[in-house]
Amino acid sequence: MQFIYMARQQVFSLEQNCVYLDADGSDEPAFHLAAWAPEHRVPLAYARIVDPGVKYAEPSIGRVITTTAGRGAGLGRELIQRAVAQTVEAFPGQGIRISAQSHLQAFYQAVGFAIASERYLEDGIPHTEMLRKG
Repeated sequence: MQFIYMARQQVFSLEQNCVYLDADGSDEPAFHLAAWAPEHRVPLAYARIVDPGVKYAEPSIGRVITTTAGRGAGLGRELIQRAVAQTVEAFPGQGIRISAQSHLQAFYQAVGFAIASERYLEDGIPHTEMLRKG
């Protein structure tokens, strides 16, 4: 897990210049997906799936990142497609709710998510709640 935490901090805290508490207590029970390459210590891409009732009534996908070394290769799209498929398999018939950075709305809409809230600030960054119906 330490290398996953390192990757998340690199993207969320250093690259996005955002200070927030990443350790939110949702990692231990979550299902983690990561794309690794032998020449890199940290994952190239990562996401976690959180059970229903932990963050939202529905299952959720969060902490989605693609590190600098993984960008431009389609890993982000592949990762979110796999995360959606895994979530649908684990929780059939349920929707999936996410808190997406607002500039990524089109990315998530391309895999079936729809806007479910007005924009709001989370850790100083505009976010939008999105829902993929089950």
